[in-house]
Amino acid sequence: MKIDWAALASVFGVSLVVTVALVGVFTLGIVALSKLSAPADSDTPAASGGTAALARTGAYAAFAACVAAVAYGIYLIVA
Repeated sequence: MKIDWAALASVFGVSLVVTVALVGVFTLGIVALSKLSAPADSDTPAASGGTAALARTGAYAAFAACVAAVAYGIYLIVA
C-alpha cells in the first residue's frame, strides 16, 4: 500500500482553508445580526433605517453562502 502524500496534503490544505473561510463567513453573519439587536441605551446606537436593512441583508447573504458551501460539499461527497 502506497500513500500519495502530496494528494493527502492537498486535501488537508483545501479542507483547512475552506473550513476557516466558512467559519469566518458564518461569524460575519452572526455579527451582522448582532448589530440589529444592539440595546438602545448603550453608547453605540442601534442600527436603524437603511443600516438595519443592510445588516439584515448581509447576514442573510452570509448564511446563504454557508448553506451553499455545505450543500456543495454534500454534493461532492455523494457524486
